[in-house]
This record gives sequence, C-alpha cells and structure tokens, in this order.
Amino acid sequence: MKRVLYWLRNLFFPPADASRWMKLMPILVTAVIFLTLIVSGAYAWEYTNSPEFCGMACHSMPPEYTAYQQSPHAQIKCVECHIGREFIGNQFTRKLGDARHVIATVTKNYEYPITAHTMRPAEEICERCHSADKFSDSTLKTIVHYGTDDANTPTETNLLLHTGGGTFDQGLGEGIHWHTQNPVFYYATDDAEQVIPYVKAINENDGSINEYIDITSNFDPYSVAESDLKQMDCISCHNRISHSIPKPEDAIDQAMFRQLIPTEIPEIRAKSIELLRASYDSNEQAMNAFSGLTGYYQENYPDFYEEQAEMVFRASDVLKNIYNQSIFPDQKVDWDTHSDNLGHQNDPGCFRCHDGKHMNLAGQPIRAQCSLCHALPVITGPEVSIVHIDINNEVRPDTHKSPNWIVLHDIVYEDEGGDEACNGCHDTSSIGNDNTTFCSNSACHGSGYEIADFEMFEGTSIAKSLLTQLPHFPSNIEPVAEWEETPSLDTIHRIQEGLDCEDCHDVLPPAGPPNNQMCINCHGETPQGIFNMTANYEPNPHDSHEGEVSCAFCHINFGPEVEPCALCHDNVELTPNNDVSGN
Repeated sequence: MKRVLYWLRNLFFPPADASRWMKLMPILVTAVIFLTLIVSGAYAWEYTNSPEFCGMACHSMPPEYTAYQQSPHAQIKCVECHIGREFIGNQFTRKLGDARHVIATVTKNYEYPITAHTMRPAEEICERCHSADKFSDSTLKTIVHYGTDDANTPTETNLLLHTGGGTFDQGLGEGIHWHTQNPVFYYATDDAEQVIPYVKAINENDGSINEYIDITSNFDPYSVAESDLKQMDCISCHNRISHSIPKPEDAIDQAMFRQLIPTEIPEIRAKSIELLRASYDSNEQAMNAFSGLTGYYQENYPDFYEEQAEMVFRASDVLKNIYNQSIFPDQKVDWDTHSDNLGHQNDPGCFRCHDGKHMNLAGQPIRAQCSLCHALPVITGPEVSIVHIDINNEVRPDTHKSPNWIVLHDIVYEDEGGDEACNGCHDTSSIGNDNTTFCSNSACHGSGYEIADFEMFEGTSIAKSLLTQLPHFPSNIEPVAEWEETPSLDTIHRIQEGLDCEDCHDVLPPAGPPNNQMCINCHGETPQGIFNMTANYEPNPHDSHEGEVSCAFCHINFGPEVEPCALCHDNVELTPNNDVSGN
C-alpha cells in the first residue's frame, strides 16, 4: 500500500530532478481521466435518455414501453416529452428532480397502475414538432369494422374531421383545434380529469369570457382559485397518444383490416373477441386458450380447417400478440385502465364538457353540436362504392343550429306529435338501424351512448327553458309562458296568428328566412305599403332597408321593436313624425 501511495505521489508530484516527461505526466493523466469522465458521462446521459432505459431498465414500465413501440411517436425518445426539448442545463436539473422515481423503484415505494401526475406544458413538447398556428384542412377518416356474423361482414364509417386550427390573423381559429387557439381553462375533480364541473373560455377574437358550470354537479365556482384551473392544451385530448391500448374490438378490426387475421375465417371476429375478453388466471392459461382456436375450427368448420389450417394458426398467433400487448396483470394494466380523451366512443372524452349540461349564467350551454368537430358519419356496407358526405352545415333549419340541439331534438321528437315534427324533412321509419336515411344512421341513433345522458332534461323545467332559446319554437310542444313574453316572429305568427312553417316557407326544411315578398303579401301588400306602415317615424326604417336586407334580419328575435337597430347603428332613436300619416 505504501508503495502505491509513493508511486502516485511521484506521479502527480514528481521530484525536481525528474525528466520532462515525468513532469508532464500529471497533466496528461489528468487530461485522460477528465476526457474519460466526459465521454463516459455523455454515454451515460444518452443511455439514460434512451427509450430502452426508460422501458426496460425499470421493471414497472412494460405496459407503457410496449404501447409506446406501437404508437405514432415510436421514433421519439421518452425524455423529449417527459422532460422536454430544452437547454441541457434545464434537462439536467429536471432529470435530477426525476431521481425520485429511481428511488421509488429501488425502495418499491409506488403503486400500480403507474400514472403520470404531471406533464410538461404542450408548448414545450408537442409544439416543438406540431405548430399550434398551423391550419389543417378537414380530413376524411375511414374506419372499418367487421360484424360478428359468420361472414365477418365489413362496414365503413366515413368521418370528415374538422381539425381546423390556425390563427385569427389568418381568418382561421375554427374546428377542433379552436381549443388550442383560445385560452380555455377547466377544473377537474379527479386525477384522471374525467369529471369537469367548471370551464372558462376566453375568446381572443373578441375578448369575451364565458364561464360554464355543470348544472347537475352543485359545484361552487367561487370555491376554486385561479391557480387551481388548468389550461387546455394538446394533452387534454391526446392524453394517450403514445401509450394507447386499443379495446379488443378495435384491435381485432385493425388486425383484420391489415389481413393479419384473415377475414375469410368464419366468425373469426366474434370468436377472437370472446377469447380476448375472457378472464385468465395466468398468461400460460391465456396462451393455451388462443392455441385452442384450432380445435374450435377443427370441430365446427372441418372442411374449412382442412383447406385453410394455416390461416387459423396465423390468427391464433396474432391473438397471442394482441393479448401480450394489452394485458399486464403484474402492473394492473389493460385496455380499461386509463381513459383515452380522444373522441367519445369508449370514454367521456369530448362529452366531459360538450354534454349539454355545462351552462353559463345566460343559460347557454357549451355547444353540443356534432358538426362542430366532424360531419355526420356515413355508414356504408361492402356493396356501396360511392360515399356522399354532407359538408354544408349551413343548409339546416335555424333550430338545428342551436348550441343544444343534440339534447333538444330528442325532446322535440319524443313529445306528442314527434313523428310529425321530424317527418316533414326526415324519414323516421328506421331510426338507428339500416343507415339508409339521416335518422337511421347507426353511428348516432344506433350507438346507445351511455357516457352522455342526453335524456336527462326531458320533462324538466330546464328543458322548457332551453326550448325558449330556439329560433323557432317546436310546433308539437305547447308554448311555455316565457316564450309568449318574447316578441319574436314565432310568437306573432304561430301563437297569435295560428300560422305554421309552410305558410311562410315555400321550401322545407326552412334553411333560412323566407323571401321578403312572402312578408309583403301580408304586411303592406306592396313595397309602398311597407313604407307607409312606418311613415310616421323619423327616420323611416323601411325607407332605406326595404329590399336591402331580409325582413327577418330585424324582426326574427325582436318583433316590431327598436332594439334591432342597435345591431348595426349607434345612438338610433325613432321619433314619431306627426306630420305624416301612417298605417
């Protein structure tokens, strides 16, 4: 030991009579050690930043790592999202903060399933690759599903997604990505953010602020501080984009669409879902069950199995892969563990806020119009080669443009005379069944949503209050007192005059106001007659407006009152002109 210390002392502190090389040795050795540390540190830094380290060195992460490898972000390192693309100094300090996860792993101080409680803001991660200011055209998405019949009959759901986005300076900022172009804040009462009783939206285009409260939640908005609110960003919807585990039905449909599972195998979809949905005590038992698929076809489809046994073996192997990529009993993770906020098929998603029951103080709900985010889904079978998708959302009656029409239309239909209320424009003979008419669309009426309760208002005072917000009160429902107090065209024409829609609208459905001549036929009979009706006012509103604007523009919601002038004019005051006689 003394010899070693003596050697080291002479190496780093050579005597005065030592050779030149011996005197340079301490510098050279120190440089080599320093360089080795730098290179080793760089390799260690890169390794600890690698997906392999995150997903395999830590035994608690198999579900996340497996799903990540199948995701659109499989070529992006975990740290690019969980730490962020930042200056290396910031990355280093954040990594030191995440050392608590290493300690938790070593001490086994964690609980399953693993949940990320904090994420970097979207502008630090998502927007380094995806610009929030980019406008995206509407995208046609075709989703293929297969039936559970013997033939595995395919159907296509053709969906035109209004992605939108872009900046207001460009005249954009619409569609799904409106949420990222405007400050939208929300308060969730659970860690998974599935229950959101409060939303505040700021429209940067006009500066308006709206606060919405779930009226069924008894939530007190004054009980929440501004610091407790979370701003909506990409991850509010795309929360499982890199770690999604599809439901068995979706996984099977995808495998069949790619012919990983041959669609020629009789009732393979039904049998596959049955096997995947079954409960197993161990992975070995599950693998044996999937291997047993061959026996099922040997017994029930012997002729097919004799000719196409290889197809069945291939399907069995694919089912094993799907199961192993979906079920992790040790980590308590499967396709139902984490909610996916993208869409609204299997989890609340959009319906967390767009459910018809989040209302502001004026009684206006967060819009629950399906066409905000996508066109009406078009369902087609294998015999259809041409798909017609309605992309013009404006060709609708004004009632259908109500922010809560998706809730109200069921109330309008179900009340007495409901068939007559809809049959004027729609065929209601096969609601939600055969996809041959608007109302028979199985993606809407046939879906049986349990997530959003659109029938919760039926028969309540809230429903009547919402109905009064419609531009046209439903003809099959007895008008409520509040509606009679509204001096609108509906009040005057329907209640006071007993007129129906077709008395004024020559085209049904009424996708807009009738032409002015229809109004003149009853009011004034001629343009001069219209002028004479208001000739005793100065200025005469019909003098300059008749023929220039639609009568309904001024009168639809205000009746024959002064208020509509303020829509276009400041400080307008109509005064009687007693020198002119008017009718």
